[in-house]
Amino acid sequence: MAERDFAFGKSNFIWIGVSILLIIIGFALMSGGGSADGVSFNPQVFSKQRIVVAPVVTMAGFILMVYAILKGSNSRSKTDETKA
Repeated sequence: MAERDFAFGKSNFIWIGVSILLIIIGFALMSGGGSADGVSFNPQVFSKQRIVVAPVVTMAGFILMVYAILKGSNSRSKTDETKA
């Protein structure tokens, strides 16, 4: 049976999935707040959820994505040791 050589291990893919989920949640928190008729002003545009919470959640997702990509894979290092 041929062994597949992936760049990332299982834990990397889990971290990438969690970070994508955080990014999606952050963008969902930023959405909404428009006016019903397109002309009147809706003060919900400047709520703390859209100004503070959503960008923090989104940035946490992007930072976690960088960590997931740069994190060393445990399974990859084990296979490299066995080949040597």
